[in-house]
Amino acid sequence: MASPTVAGGNPTANGKRVVVIGAGIGGLTAAALLAKRGYAVRVFDQALVSGGCASTFRRRGFTFDVGATQVAGLEPGGIHHQIFTELDLPLPEATFCDPACAVFLPGETEPIQVWRDPDAWQAERQRQFPGSEPLWQLLRDLFAPSWRFQGRDPVLPPRNLWDLGRLLQSLRPDTLRTVPYTFATVGQALQSLGLAQDRRLKTFLDLQLKLYSQVNADETALLYAATALSVSQAPQGLFHLKGSMQTLSDALEKSLARDGGLLQLRHTVQQVHTQGGRVTEVTVQEQKSGKTWVEPADHVVANVTVQNLVELLGDQAPQGYRRRVKNLPPSSGAFVIYLGVEAEAIPPNCPPHLQFLYNYDGPIGENNSLFVSVSHPGDGRAPAGQATIIASTFTEVGPWWQTQDYAALKQAYTDGALRRLSSYFDLDPKHIIHVEAATPRTFAHFTARQQGIVGGLGMRVSSYGPFGFANRTPINGLWLVGDSTHPGEGTAGVSYSARTVVQQIEAS
Repeated sequence: MASPTVAGGNPTANGKRVVVIGAGIGGLTAAALLAKRGYAVRVFDQALVSGGCASTFRRRGFTFDVGATQVAGLEPGGIHHQIFTELDLPLPEATFCDPACAVFLPGETEPIQVWRDPDAWQAERQRQFPGSEPLWQLLRDLFAPSWRFQGRDPVLPPRNLWDLGRLLQSLRPDTLRTVPYTFATVGQALQSLGLAQDRRLKTFLDLQLKLYSQVNADETALLYAATALSVSQAPQGLFHLKGSMQTLSDALEKSLARDGGLLQLRHTVQQVHTQGGRVTEVTVQEQKSGKTWVEPADHVVANVTVQNLVELLGDQAPQGYRRRVKNLPPSSGAFVIYLGVEAEAIPPNCPPHLQFLYNYDGPIGENNSLFVSVSHPGDGRAPAGQATIIASTFTEVGPWWQTQDYAALKQAYTDGALRRLSSYFDLDPKHIIHVEAATPRTFAHFTARQQGIVGGLGMRVSSYGPFGFANRTPINGLWLVGDSTHPGEGTAGVSYSARTVVQQIEAS
């Protein structure tokens, strides 16, 4: 009998056919790891390039990162380091972000610098937020066991005995340190420590946590915040990739092709089919020709939002699952402005990442706050003597779909962002070479995420860790990876979810 083959033509070790929906970092990581293990892997993505919200586009000599602009997990022992080692890939060239972020509060000209060196960061926060050290010590005390726990590859939330066994194997006596805080939020911790009335501290935490968890301090699960607010310090850290964020997906694509997998861009998965409670196949459409066919699968890995997953299942989605998704709090979208500028527009010694809040009484988002990433000479994002500025703000998605004058709303946000940025950058028209903006409708068009939502579900207690959406869906053989599942958003988070799914598929 002939050996079963993957779409790329190489013999497989086990003949199991895996369809991966979505070539974001989570989908590509799962696909590359499965192909390395001998599975017949086929990846479909409706976009022109892979990478999803961590992809790239080019204009007039500039390279712009679409969404994600920094990476965690490249340090020895980090998730990307582990995955690249397993795939026999060289690590992408990168530098530490130090500071990880420079945060400007309203009316202040001196930023709060989030340094990588733990001692420097401790001195900075003690100077900026006198009396707050009990909070930071609590976060560090919770981070250490949580980080070790995650490194043991637990399955959260568990959905069968194998998952539960993996979870129990990951527990250690030190994990008990975190148990009393399972249901706690950062806001509750501030209350218990007598720090809730410290406006500057609370605002700083709101800004940083909105960036990493999609919700503010009052809503963010304390255990998630312990990791999000500590991972930028050594021996961990945040990285700035040379070239662009596309470096990650390019490497994963090469690994996938080397091991016989196939990536097909401009192909839309229209529906996931099931029979008897198990996934059987997917309907795929080639965008160029309009040709549609059914692709059989033993496993389907969905690198999509949980909202999109319910759409793909249609009437086959279990009612309880559908109801839970419908009742989720609204997710955020993003407005992003991409600028190509002359180097003169950038202040001396400008950090690679900055965060601005302009008015204490305004929202975190809607141009009242901006997260800004700036290219540096030699990092491959701009021609010599020029630079890129990427600024994003959170926004509600509804108004972008309901407005009668989308172009006017987009222009108003663009003008507002340029006005805000001009308070720090020299955006004289003679310094601006290229301006482009993206809205939730843009993200919906290019990533197919429902209504253009970004960044996951929000790391509330109700949606984090043991209370979140599992990789193992109610449909046998259908798996969820990406920012809708544990441990959340970011390239490191979605890569953890991908590796967990690979381990679950192997065990199944």
